[in-house]
Amino acid sequence: MTSVKDFRVEEPATADELGRGAFVFTDDYSVFDWGKMPDRIPDKGASLCSMGAFNFELLEDAGIPTHYRGVVDDGDVVPLRDASTPPWEMAIDLTQVPDLPVDGRDYDYDAYHADAGENYLVPLEIVFRNEVPVGSSLRSRTTPEDHGLDYDAWPDDAVDLAEPIVEFSTKYERSDRYLSREEADRIAGVADIDALERVARDVNGVVTEQAASQGLTHEDGKIECLYYDGEIRVADVVGTFDENRFSYEGTQLSKEVIRQYHKRTQPDWVRAVADAKTAAKERDEADWKALCEVDPEPLDDEVLSIARDMYAAGTNAYTGLELFDAPPLSSAVGKVRRLDNK
Repeated sequence: MTSVKDFRVEEPATADELGRGAFVFTDDYSVFDWGKMPDRIPDKGASLCSMGAFNFELLEDAGIPTHYRGVVDDGDVVPLRDASTPPWEMAIDLTQVPDLPVDGRDYDYDAYHADAGENYLVPLEIVFRNEVPVGSSLRSRTTPEDHGLDYDAWPDDAVDLAEPIVEFSTKYERSDRYLSREEADRIAGVADIDALERVARDVNGVVTEQAASQGLTHEDGKIECLYYDGEIRVADVVGTFDENRFSYEGTQLSKEVIRQYHKRTQPDWVRAVADAKTAAKERDEADWKALCEVDPEPLDDEVLSIARDMYAAGTNAYTGLELFDAPPLSSAVGKVRRLDNK
């Protein structure tokens, strides 16, 4: 569980009422669950805020309830198109997020829900996949038969899915883990697991359609939800280059670019992270990061510039709005391709 955006509470939520607050997006980034990395990607925060706001407004137009209220522009809450500059703040309704007690690696979800009542953030991430790329964790955890696919084994190439695969993973544990449907149902509390899946499929449909209309491919993503007054609402942020993976003419357009760059250029750190997570699991400890013996190194300015243009040009392309001073998407993606070869 990591976050690279700040959180402001204006009116706290209660057992019976939603509160009000805002996400304040930053240029920080995180890979491999590390948390804030040692440098920043310029304009990344405004990119995520703009793209998230655009998608929330699409969801509302489609009749999908959300916690979104607008973006903050000079102190006023306005729709994205009325913002005078690319926004950094997103106004939202707040729900309750109780503490999740932990003993070793055992998390007490019963205590979470005892405090949450029926106004709470569902402690799950709902993941949807429109394709299964090479290297996807889905290949190591499941077989094609598990998903009704007509393969004896996973093919060497990416698999495009006629119907999205939906999975559930933890939200507030130190390291994310995928869950059986039964365990996800228990962790969700009174929020219905089938309803959560339906919302995820609806969100995926909206984002996939918008991406296709702008020449992008939406590969996979995730949502979080709150439960209030018997209703499930989409929460957190939706359909950005951090939460979702997109591609343009076969080239990745998401935070995955930065993840893969670290794998190629800082393999010792990536390996140390994996080793620390394994050691923490063996010791029945939640804080794997305390066991990691290597810290990540800052990225070169050229890499940060390429990442900035990917986020900014990608947001312009996805939304169809000229929000950022950025090169055409084809130029930004060309630099990403060259980065992939380094």
